[in-house]
Amino acid sequence: MSLVGAQPFIKPMQPPPSVSPGIQRRHTLPASEVRPLNTQDAISVFEIEREAFISVSGDCPLHLDEVRHFLTLCPELSMGWFEEGRLVAFIIGSLWDQDRLTTEALTLHKPRGSTVHIHVLAVHRTFRQQGKGPILMWRYLQYLRCLPSVRRAVLMCEDFLVPFYRKSGFKVQGRCAITVANLTFTEMWYPISGHAYMRRNSEAIRFPQHPLPLPLTKTDEHAADV
Repeated sequence: MSLVGAQPFIKPMQPPPSVSPGIQRRHTLPASEVRPLNTQDAISVFEIEREAFISVSGDCPLHLDEVRHFLTLCPELSMGWFEEGRLVAFIIGSLWDQDRLTTEALTLHKPRGSTVHIHVLAVHRTFRQQGKGPILMWRYLQYLRCLPSVRRAVLMCEDFLVPFYRKSGFKVQGRCAITVANLTFTEMWYPISGHAYMRRNSEAIRFPQHPLPLPLTKTDEHAADV
């Protein structure tokens, strides 16, 4: 209950005259917030992704229509880091139901799967070299521990990114069967087990308590910050 609602005869405190309206407005948004993405974030996601990947690999892991596709099918498997309402880093994933990634994993979401395929992690260029990529990945992996149907996370990356993902706890599974143009990839995986640890850092985080329903069974019928 607010102070005004509990004690109606107390007037709301007015900001001192010296405080400019611009400063007041800035506090209407959390300084730092982590939340699931939605289709309204798709353009911001793609702009960050395009800048991060085109110059390095010549292509993006997800094109704009694919970003919208996954944010429609499984927004609960995405995570965005916002600074005063501005997207600065993100992860997009979907569910997969096989031991290894295949070409179909690039575009499909398998609701019965127990593997989260991490399609992309990217950080806005002005926020790189600040550790945001590793922090966001750490939070994402802890979040996956809260989903009872998820058993592991997998991703594919170019060889120069293998050390980055090793630091986050991923293990090399071998060469990936997927190739894009002349690019080849290493497939890596991370076991999801146990309980989530206390969240890293102190920024606000908003996720639903039960964002992912249990999968149907046979009986009741998925640019790094370097």
